[in-house]
Amino acid sequence: MPDTLKIGTRGSRLALWQARWVASALKAGHPGLIVEIIPIKTTGDKILDVPLARVGGKGLFVKEIEDALLQGRIDVAVHSMKDMPAMLPEGLEIGAVPEREDPRDVLISRLGKPLAALAPGARIGTSSLRRSVQLKHQRPDLRILSLRGNLDTRIRKLETEALDAIVVAAAGVRRMDLERHVTEYLDESVMLPAVGQGALCLEMRKDDSDVADRVAALNHPPTRVAVDAERAFLRRMEGSCQVPIAAAGKVSGDTVFLRGLLADLDGETVLEGDHSGPAARAEDVGDRLAEQLLNAGGRQIVETLLALMKKENER
Repeated sequence: MPDTLKIGTRGSRLALWQARWVASALKAGHPGLIVEIIPIKTTGDKILDVPLARVGGKGLFVKEIEDALLQGRIDVAVHSMKDMPAMLPEGLEIGAVPEREDPRDVLISRLGKPLAALAPGARIGTSSLRRSVQLKHQRPDLRILSLRGNLDTRIRKLETEALDAIVVAAAGVRRMDLERHVTEYLDESVMLPAVGQGALCLEMRKDDSDVADRVAALNHPPTRVAVDAERAFLRRMEGSCQVPIAAAGKVSGDTVFLRGLLADLDGETVLEGDHSGPAARAEDVGDRLAEQLLNAGGRQIVETLLALMKKENER
């Protein structure tokens, strides 16, 4: 078995932190292993002035890294699970899902006010359709503004762009030791997280037994089960960043509980539901919850949004 392992990752501070964490865990479990971290610039890192939904959504932060994996330039890719498309390229698979960090979203407010106390018409920055529609649903009076860039940049833009607050993932804030900025952790009843939020994805080539053996110890079964249910929900919904979808899975004993959400762009129609089932059949739980919401009016929402985005992309 080779003594060197090459990890591919995005080059942001958070992505590098995540890759280094994985590298440390791998070296701890395999003394003598040499791990090389290879930063790779993705399309999503290059396009910073356009909302993600308008330039392709999910996949923008992983494609170039997956290409490097398929070409053998790296051995394993470390991604934020929420960046992963519902379907993986042929020849690749998820090798391990480490234990999840806090999956919630947080509000960072310039004047320290929680969401309910923000003034009417307050300016909120976010890059996510999912966050936008749930904010609009809770507070139709808010002004939602597109906010791109890494976590440090977004916090800085709170001041430089005269925003009243921003909404970001708690996991990144905690990993980067920026919790001092947090005004409020948003309860899932207010803001249901993105599919996979807070979890890492270790992606590898199929049938690469050497890598599979190395990363196996990093897999956290309860997190993997919850993420499998969430991703099945996303896949059945034909989900991307172009459709506001959210899901949160939790495992208790041998059972996985899943809550999911689908909304229109205005946040006027928000469909929510939950389903549970055996952890050993996590993907079935996701499929059934998706079917439940699609039959409750979600199918029309998805078809309308995808047609709208297709028309915009053809312009």
